[in-house]
Order: sequence, then C-alpha cells, then structure tokens
Amino acid sequence: MAAPDQAAPFVDAFPPAAEDVWRAKVEAALKGAPLQKLVGKTPDGFEIQPLYPRAAGKPRAFRAAGDWKIVARVDHPEARAANELALTDLENGADGLQIVFAGSTGACGFGLADGAALDAALKDIHLDAGLKVLFDLPESPEAPVAALLDLVGARGCDPQKLDISFGLDPIGTAAARGAALDWGREGPRLAQQAKDLAAKGFGKNLIRADGRVVHAAGGSPAQELAFAIGGGLAALRALEASGIDLDAARDMIDFGLAADADEFLTIAKFRALRRLWAGIEHACGLEARPIRIHGETAWRMMTRRDPWVNLLRASVAVFSAGLGGADSISVLPFTQALGLPDAFARRLARNTQLVLLEESNLGKVADPAAGAGGFEALTDGLVETAYGLFQTVEQAGGLPNALASGAFQAEVVRTAGERAKNVARRKEPLTGASEFPDIHEKQVAVLRPAPPTPVANDKALAPHRTAEPFELLRDEAEAAATKPRIFLANLGPVAAFTARATFAKNFFEAGGVEALGNDGFADAAALAQAFKASGAKLAVLCSSDAVYAERGMEAAKALTAAGAHLYVAGRPGESEAQWRAAGARDFIFVGADLLAQLREALRAA
Repeated sequence: MAAPDQAAPFVDAFPPAAEDVWRAKVEAALKGAPLQKLVGKTPDGFEIQPLYPRAAGKPRAFRAAGDWKIVARVDHPEARAANELALTDLENGADGLQIVFAGSTGACGFGLADGAALDAALKDIHLDAGLKVLFDLPESPEAPVAALLDLVGARGCDPQKLDISFGLDPIGTAAARGAALDWGREGPRLAQQAKDLAAKGFGKNLIRADGRVVHAAGGSPAQELAFAIGGGLAALRALEASGIDLDAARDMIDFGLAADADEFLTIAKFRALRRLWAGIEHACGLEARPIRIHGETAWRMMTRRDPWVNLLRASVAVFSAGLGGADSISVLPFTQALGLPDAFARRLARNTQLVLLEESNLGKVADPAAGAGGFEALTDGLVETAYGLFQTVEQAGGLPNALASGAFQAEVVRTAGERAKNVARRKEPLTGASEFPDIHEKQVAVLRPAPPTPVANDKALAPHRTAEPFELLRDEAEAAATKPRIFLANLGPVAAFTARATFAKNFFEAGGVEALGNDGFADAAALAQAFKASGAKLAVLCSSDAVYAERGMEAAKALTAAGAHLYVAGRPGESEAQWRAAGARDFIFVGADLLAQLREALRAA
C-alpha cells in the first residue's frame, strides 16, 4: 500500500492548471469572439461564468450525512388500489409515503377522494416503523387531518414515534387557485390547528412552506425560494402571535421545493433555502438548526410525448435534490403527465432513487458541493436575489398581502412568459417535444387518462408544463382528416443537404408534420416531379449555401410552380427578397419562432 504522501503518484506528471493557460486556449477557440460569449444567465438574471476558482467552504445548517428518504406517492383515487400500490413500493425499497388528496396542489389530477379513504389506503402499513409520511392536503384539510388522528388513535401509535409531515399550507393552496385569503382570519386559524395537533403529541412538521406551486406556475428559482421563506415567516409570525414560543414554532414548519433537470440551479436552490431560513432564524434571535426539506421532481418539466425522456429528467432532478440536501424526495413517475401511473412506472420512479443511493452512494457525504466555486457562486446569487424578492414581499406587508394584490403572481407570469419565448425558439430545448420528436412513438400504458386541466383565474399560480404548446400541435396534427406532411426537397449531393434536412425533419415533426425524406436530387425538374408524386402540400428546400447560390432559386421556382407551400432551410441573409420572389414563404433556422411557424404549417398542410 502506498504511503500517504504517495497516494497520488501520477499527480506530478501533469502540469498544474492555471487560469491564464485556460484563457489562452479559450481565446484561441473563440477565434476573436469575446469571452463574454461564454457567460450565461440564470432565469433570475445573474450571470453564470464559464470558470470559477475554488471557494472556501461555508458552514451551514445541513442535512446530516446519510441517505434521504425515498418517498412514493399514494395518489390512486380508489383506496384499495392505492394501498396495494403503496405496499408494493414499501416492500421494494421505499421508506416513505406521500399521501395525495384530490384537489391538493400536488395532485396532478388524481388523489384520494377524502379522509374517509385514509384507513383503507394505509391498511397493513405500520406508521410507527420508521416510515416517513407526508400529506398533500386539499383546500379544506380538516377532514383528512381528523381521519389521520383517528387512525393513529385506533392503532395505538405513539405520536412521538411517528415521522409525519402534515402539510398544512393555506397560503400555497390559495395561491394555486387564485383564491382570496384573509390572513387576519386564516393565520390565527392555522395557529390553532397547530396548537391542537401539538396537544395531541404532534409538535413538529405541521405546516409546510411549499415553493412547488411557484415552480409549477413557471416561476424562477429565486421566486420559488422567496415564496417558501415568505410563507414560512408568515406561519412563524402567526404561531408566535398565538402564544407559541418561537423555538417550538420553528419546529412546526417544514419546507417543500421542486427539483428539475437543471442540475446546477437545483443543487444551488436547495442549498440556498437552508441559508435563507438560517438568516431568518438569526433575525428572530434563534440559533439556526437544520430544517426539513422535501423535494419532488418537477411537474413543469414532464412531457406527454416521448415520456421515456422523463426518466432522464427525473434522474437528474433526484441527483440534484439529493446533493443539494433534501431530507426526502418523491419522484413523479414518467407517465404522470399522461395519466395515473401504473405499477411499472412507479417501479421506475422508485428505482431511480434506489440506484442513486445504493449504487452511487450519493447520501454518504453532507453538502458535497461545498467549496466548489461554481456551486457556491450560484448559491450566493440565489440567496441574494431571493432575499431581495423576499424584502419586496415584506414591504408589501408579507406574502399573503403580496398575493392579494397580485404583484407576486405578475412577476411569476412575466418569468414564465420569458421562458415560453425561449422554449418556442428552442433556446430551452425539450427532448422528445421540441427536439428529436418521434412521431411514430408507441403509446405508453396508464391506469387512467389524465383529466382535463381546470381553467384558472388570473391571480392563480396555475400549474402548467413547458411542453404543452408542442403537445397541442401534435394533437392537432393527429386529429387532422389528412395527415400533414412536408417534402424534404434535398438538393445536390448528400454531404450538401444532410445537415439542413436533419434540422428540417426535427423542426416540422415537433409539430406533428411528418417529413418525407429522400436521397437528394441533382436538378430542379426531378425535384419538382418528386414533390408532386409525394402528395404533400408543403416542401422545405434543403442544401448548402454553395448549392443554394448555384441552383437554389431555380429549384424554388420549380417547387412553387408544382404547387408547393415552400420553406427554405437556413437564414436568407441578403438574398431574402430573391428567395421570396422565387416563391419561398418562410425560412427555418436556429432561433426561429418554432411554434409560430408550426402553427402556420399546420394551417397550410
């Protein structure tokens, strides 16, 4: 065995990394373009540098080293079926359950009907066997909470030995529906509910400050954080006003966040929440203690088309939430957007976490991102930005008042709108929806199809998925009396047209317009004849700039004369007027408004 000072004998074989050497290589690769070209921006507007130095680790209240809890959703509307699915999850690696009631903010269209179903749904499940249980409660939580208390009493469970997160969240519930919230009445009512539960032996994790509602509505990471700590502080004030000691009151609050496929920002977001709440604890004269955070893979990132990609999204999301410090994580099964997931989909959701914990050992290190310059910078940026938003909320009189005025929702809508523009132009690509669509995909089984999305009012933080606009176009294309097709008018040799033909195929099939391929044509007459034989109404001319300059206009005129509604693949540049005179209706290229052009293509097809 090598001596400690010889543990890395090959280190000296490589020259030390230096920033000036890196910059020289980058400048050479950029060929005169500024380094600023590599600087990104988060949805909250602060910069992401391409390189960060090592950062000094900062002490923080963090989840102790050890595995997070693997939580399975219990959302089947029939109690008996929900019980069977839950038992299967627990027998195969899950150590927690998320009891979802119909109408709750995390229901995704399903859930137990009411509290009366709880006993049957939890049959043969031992709540006092180290099981983590979380509740997603409906707008009126009294009946489910009462049913749980009855169940605990009937089974003779000691509340002190139970790990239950009740999930009382009147602010999040009202925000999701755009409902008026009289906090002067609801705050004391919430505090009384907490007192009643404490009197029965439940003194922790009664109220959830849940940021998931903001994420599902399209909000940014900082907005989600500001909502969570704003809701947490509103609850803390209500508890203190009711006479509960602050030290006891803070233990009654836990937190929820969404985890999505943006690995860096998700890790930073979970880390930032702990720092933000620790700051509030210090401001209250309390010494910071680790908070409980539940993470759930994000509804917003799920797709109905090519849902298998959701498995990859969920894997990244779980990885990120786990490394960011989540105490428990639940995974939306990959078919959740299509309907009620079956046992197979639930198994994959469960195994996503099992593999990361048992094979990759991700839970063995507390805060593994500490000291990494990029993660520390992102965490600092989110803390600063979220705290600024939180201060704005406080200046409005607290989160309930900010929601009542609609100011907070307006900012979330603005952020969601910017994201929608980026999705439409594929600056934020969605694999399987806007990128690399499979229009011949096979249907995936679900137990029940997803119900229609309810119409929300203008003050609601209503959930939506970013892929929905593309899915609606695919639905429209499939429902058309004549299947929409576009002829790939490949001009010249294969090497000349392949890149743009591939781009055009992905472009149009994202909207359900099937691309008809071929091996290319040498002249305009043969190209036009093949288009007429295809039966398509649309055509897209594909080739290199050199071939366009030589034969492009002639080909465009021939296709137009043959009746084609013609697109040209590539930016027109200074030749746009000539192209349009030759019959081109529009141009497709990187950065174009894909959704707008697909809507026009479906009308023309």
